[in-house]
Amino acid sequence: MSRLNGCFGFLGYGNMGEAILSGLLENGVIEPGAVRVYDPLPARREAATARGAVGVSSADELASACDTLLLAVKPQSLNEALAPLAGIVSPSIRLISIMAGVSIAVLQKYFGPRARILRVMPNTPALVGAGAAAMACSDTCGPEDIEAGRAIFGAVGIVELVEESGIDAVTALSGSGPAYFFYLAECMIKAAVAEGLPEELAGRLAAQTLMGAGKLLVSTGKPPALLREQVTSKGGTTFAALEAMRAHEFETIIGAAVHAAAERSRELGK
Repeated sequence: MSRLNGCFGFLGYGNMGEAILSGLLENGVIEPGAVRVYDPLPARREAATARGAVGVSSADELASACDTLLLAVKPQSLNEALAPLAGIVSPSIRLISIMAGVSIAVLQKYFGPRARILRVMPNTPALVGAGAAAMACSDTCGPEDIEAGRAIFGAVGIVELVEESGIDAVTALSGSGPAYFFYLAECMIKAAVAEGLPEELAGRLAAQTLMGAGKLLVSTGKPPALLREQVTSKGGTTFAALEAMRAHEFETIIGAAVHAAAERSRELGK
């Protein structure tokens, strides 16, 4: 895995920032002493320094010290967090944003048209090193910026390069996708309890089943439709279950959910 050169900064250090730092350190992508962190909450700065990073007292101090700056604040705090940096951040600094719905064009209003910006949509399985991220780059980015993005997010899962126009769909698929998965698990557990299983047992079986199915999908590389067919015998129990899903328009429900998430992402970007 590639190593990052220079100083790496975190503007905001929530769960995703913590996951990224853990991945970078565990995979030797960067040394802890080369990491600077600013978060307005002292407890979050302390959490970062406990990992060996250096806490700083302000956003502008952070920007002046870093070669790569990860923008990991909530989109609702965009102006409050970035306005103090306008005119301070040099075009030589690589900017990486994981703020949902915030376009490269919006970021350029703060940092200028020459800024090198990578817009990335990660997801929460990065917390266990199994993230799925997509990355779009401004026209000012070079191959070294793309390689840096791959190194950072490859340390906590996989990363795919996409056009920025695809980020809203990615947000709806992999960004929000873990919540769909967890909701499916909830529904499966409730249904199993209704059929007579104890809730704790149903929870363990559902979690292992979903984890195993995902691992099978990734490791075999087979299309999900083929794997589904391999489980399904004509007239059997799985066949009956899938027929019930089709009768209740399961595909339509999933399509509507992904579309709603994509539309909301587009709205947040306006």
